[in-house]
Amino acid sequence: MSNSTAILLITCKDHKGLVARVSGFIHEFGGNILDSDHHTDRETGDFLMRTVFDLAGFQIPQEEIANAFGPIAKIFNMNFQIYFSDRKPRIGILVSQYDHCLVDVLQRHRRGELAIEIPVIVSNHQTTEWWANLFHIPFRHFPVTPQTKEQQEREVLAVFREHQVELVVMARYMQIVSEEFLQEIGCPVVNIHHSFLPAFVGAKPYHQAYDRGVKIIGATAHYATRDLDEGPIIEQDVVRVGHRDTVQDLIRKGRDLEVLVLARAIRLHVEHRVLVYGRKTVVFD
Repeated sequence: MSNSTAILLITCKDHKGLVARVSGFIHEFGGNILDSDHHTDRETGDFLMRTVFDLAGFQIPQEEIANAFGPIAKIFNMNFQIYFSDRKPRIGILVSQYDHCLVDVLQRHRRGELAIEIPVIVSNHQTTEWWANLFHIPFRHFPVTPQTKEQQEREVLAVFREHQVELVVMARYMQIVSEEFLQEIGCPVVNIHHSFLPAFVGAKPYHQAYDRGVKIIGATAHYATRDLDEGPIIEQDVVRVGHRDTVQDLIRKGRDLEVLVLARAIRLHVEHRVLVYGRKTVVFD
């Protein structure tokens, strides 16, 4: 008897009977739905659904489920993906000199809080190599300058392909990845931005917030796109600041948020709880 579950993600335009057809398919082949949620955006007409079902007693082998579901998907013009709980996604980490997000992810992984594999850490500095060695994870150092950026990105791409990375996490990677990198990587890229987007995009957002005299600061985890800091948002959080706080106080408070927001975003992604449509996301928590 299998303890594995299947996670079915669906996006399409809304139609009557969608939920019934999906549930009927699972029931027809002996599956048991453990969790299901769906949402319709009434303005755009987009339908998004996440369904988890037990594979114990399911009559279709894992590798054939997608083909079996295909005819239903074709009827409703669905985009769909099927994932399985017994597979841990392979995460490649990009980091620069700030190590707080990296260390938090490594600790959560070590404690089993994140069901992931981390086959490689890549950095444009050697500062964080010590942490990679401590956690026995391969570390690759590729320094970058404006003149060498194109070549450096090709080297990074080659490493991630070698390690069959399924998600790239920019754990305070203080470089702007190119549109070409995002097109060629072949998997989602999650970035942690030290601001409550869409406010204070780009460099030094805590300095921008201090100069503006804001009363809250935040952190945002989003999917990286060619438009800087404008990708679909996965998770955000905020903390209050006051007139006595210096820029360094804002940075210190912000770092606490960054590690939490990034960890939540990774968990939501690897548990397949995030569906992207247009510039938005639906997050089934």
